Amino acid sequence: MSPSGAALPWLARALRSEAFPGALLVAAAATALMIANSSWSAAWSHLWDAELAVEVGPYALQKPVQHWINDGLMVLFFFFVGLELKHEVLDGGLQSAREASLPIAAAVGGMLAPAALYALVLAAHGDGEAVAGWGIPMATDIAFALGVLALLGDRVPPSLRVFLATLAIVDDLGAVLVIAVFYTDDVHWQLFGAGLALLGLSYALNRLGVRRTWPYVVFGLLIWATFLQSGVHATIAGVALALTVPARRLEETVFADRARALVDEFQLVGDANTR
Repeated sequence: MSPSGAALPWLARALRSEAFPGALLVAAAATALMIANSSWSAAWSHLWDAELAVEVGPYALQKPVQHWINDGLMVLFFFFVGLELKHEVLDGGLQSAREASLPIAAAVGGMLAPAALYALVLAAHGDGEAVAGWGIPMATDIAFALGVLALLGDRVPPSLRVFLATLAIVDDLGAVLVIAVFYTDDVHWQLFGAGLALLGLSYALNRLGVRRTWPYVVFGLLIWATFLQSGVHATIAGVALALTVPARRLEETVFADRARALVDEFQLVGDANTR
């Protein structure tokens, strides 16, 4: 076997491992830090400000590269986090309000405490204008936390991963609400309402038993575009879409319903025979 052929199975195992995304994240962050502190820093900064446009007929969406990452790729990240959270709510460790209360309380506390400390320190120094930035320290880099956990692989308890995923969702929703209420001057409510209506249609497809992928892809792109153009942070579209798409295959749902019906029927027959 050639050396390249021998390396392929190893590469495939590395790509499929849970630690690979975390290693890639850490490597990308280290590379970005080195470039930002080198002679290439000016060109590096200019790269993220470059305009990138997508045109479909008469419609065009033009944003800097940095915005495509923050409002595009991060939407995919939170979509998958939302799917994991939905799975835990339906079949995992967050099926009860009591189990979900801890990560929710941690997320709320992790937002309120830094904001209050920031405002108190600046108010004590008499810097009234800077106090308006109290929303900045509320942000939590959950992507990095999940990436570091991925590096540890099976050594991390699943409950900790679920805890961080739930905290990420609540923290992001809280940050979006803060931005929308306190830092957004111009929200296009018609587009926002259209996005909510599309979410409702996506949920209706789920309830009607639609399990094909392409309708949800189409609705997802439309929801993302309307949220992005409405002025509301687009990452909330990823979370909201994840909550509307099917979490189980139709066969599994039918089987579970049939099994519950048979168990209930068995219990009724057993109760009738014991009388």
